[in-house]
Amino acid sequence: MRKVFLTVFLLLLIAAPFALKPYGIYLLSLWVVMTIAAIGLNLTLGYAGQISLAQGAFVGIGAYSAALLTTQGWPLWSAFAIAIALSLVIGWVLGYPALRVQHHYLAFVTLSFATLVFLVLRNEEWLTKGVYGISGIPRPTLLGWPAKSPIGFYFFCLAILALVSAGTWWVVRSPWGRAFTALRENAIRADSLGVDTRRYTLMAFAIGSALGGVAGVLYAPLVQFIEPTAFNLNLSLNLLLMVMVGGSGYFLGPFLGAAVSVLLPEWMRFGSEGLYLIFYAIAVMVLMAFCPSGLLGLAERARKLVR
Repeated sequence: MRKVFLTVFLLLLIAAPFALKPYGIYLLSLWVVMTIAAIGLNLTLGYAGQISLAQGAFVGIGAYSAALLTTQGWPLWSAFAIAIALSLVIGWVLGYPALRVQHHYLAFVTLSFATLVFLVLRNEEWLTKGVYGISGIPRPTLLGWPAKSPIGFYFFCLAILALVSAGTWWVVRSPWGRAFTALRENAIRADSLGVDTRRYTLMAFAIGSALGGVAGVLYAPLVQFIEPTAFNLNLSLNLLLMVMVGGSGYFLGPFLGAAVSVLLPEWMRFGSEGLYLIFYAIAVMVLMAFCPSGLLGLAERARKLVR
């Protein structure tokens, strides 16, 4: 059943843009980009148990890396390399406070970092152009195949999502993933069993942050204009919502959570007479109150009841 579901899901992703208008293709592309960022946060929070409110800042770092380089004629792959390297290093450094503080204290540390990045993006006009933003961000041409059309760029983003998903699946099924899970369940017990909790904590932050940078590199050419407000705390909270609603610690949680956060409000907007955000907020609050493990956790509970 899982293979059938996965096959149908992939076929829908491939066929969907041909039946949609440009705005619908843009929403699908945005869903892909946000899913990549949420996968990174799910690796840090869902698997390793390290809360972070800075994922939106890493998306901003990746987006500005792509914007600054590609508008100067650099290829998009160079932006990927620089964004991943920057996010890895900064994420590794950001992981050091997690060695000393946990839970809401760690959330405040990452919140401070996100605020710092936003202030740099807004105020350092010599580098980021400040509130004026960066426009005219080009879309890539890959091996002679242009990804400048909405459908072309959507399939490019989808290919990157497939690579990220395969890499993340390998990580969570490897000894690293088992170490992350042990760290989440009980760090003291994991340390007593010989797990290097210090190293794996830093790795969880670094890898999750790098995936946020990858999402940012795709976000910049998708919207073709970026400015600091797009990467404030609201984005980090929205990514956290995606992970929690989809199911923290479930591999498919970011896919479902991003769909709920990106696609569902747009679908509800038609025919709700402007009340769709109220309905959406109430639905999320009810879900979190009665099933904190998210939609996939709810499905797991229903499956156990049926059995």
